[in-house]
Amino acid sequence: MAYVPATTNGTKRQIGSRALWKRIVSNRYMYLMLLPAVVYYGIFHYYPMYGALIAFKQFSITKGILGSPWVGFQHFEALFALDKFWQVFWNTIVISLYRLTFGFPLPLFVAVLMNEVRKIAFKRTVQTVIYLPHFISWVILGGLMINLLSVDSGVVNNAIRSFGGEPVGFLTDDTYFRSTLVWSMIWKEFGWNTIIYMAALAGVNPQLYEAALMDGANRWQRIWHITLPCIRSTIVILLILRIGHLMEAGFEQIFVLYHPGVYQSSDIIDTYVYRIGLTEGRFSLAAAVGLFKSAINFVLLVVANRLARMMGEQGIY
Repeated sequence: MAYVPATTNGTKRQIGSRALWKRIVSNRYMYLMLLPAVVYYGIFHYYPMYGALIAFKQFSITKGILGSPWVGFQHFEALFALDKFWQVFWNTIVISLYRLTFGFPLPLFVAVLMNEVRKIAFKRTVQTVIYLPHFISWVILGGLMINLLSVDSGVVNNAIRSFGGEPVGFLTDDTYFRSTLVWSMIWKEFGWNTIIYMAALAGVNPQLYEAALMDGANRWQRIWHITLPCIRSTIVILLILRIGHLMEAGFEQIFVLYHPGVYQSSDIIDTYVYRIGLTEGRFSLAAAVGLFKSAINFVLLVVANRLARMMGEQGIY
């Protein structure tokens, strides 16, 4: 019997490296297409993480990040001692939960209804109408909302006055401002979010509907037992991603619409960071706030993904 020398760990690594490079070369065009995305995320998402060091330093513009002295968790201790921070933290949670509760199911509901429409012309018209607000910036929409909802000259309040009612401070009263934010955000984005669900619905096997129809299932039964189960994985993934952005309450929209009179109900972490970081020049404290928010988002994402996997779904990783 001939002697065969055992393969060493070094040899295994060399074989593995050759196999890896062979696979990369054989799929070089696929990796080339991936390269722009990798460069984008590397430059605009991973490299800026270096700036998180500011949260642990007494940052000075003249000394730079590396030259500024370390202060450890001093800024976090000062942050948690601020009453204002807990107010904006609560506002962020409440607004995000409102958006999640009312805004997440609506695109799914609309997509299912659109999937049941058989008149192509009507379907395309509705799709165009509901997609359009997504492409309008909040700067423009903010001006439109002020013209529509202004107490003095807004179209909506003029209509309320014409019916003998009292004008409503949609943008000036804490009671209504938060709801105005949430519903205007839903109105702007729900049409665009239906695209993902429409794409998932396009992959449902039509033979399932035909079989259910032959078995006597009505339309609602087909939706409940075929449509929703077939796109359940898509729903779960989008829900996980939405929970992972729970601390993102919509900076651009709130920054355009809010004012000191409604800070009590609308001032969120992002707007707070903007004011203390740029207008007051407290860069280290602002970085601590941003890092705290990112850490919470990360924990929520991991927990949501873990719960999804425990319920039998694949999750996002």
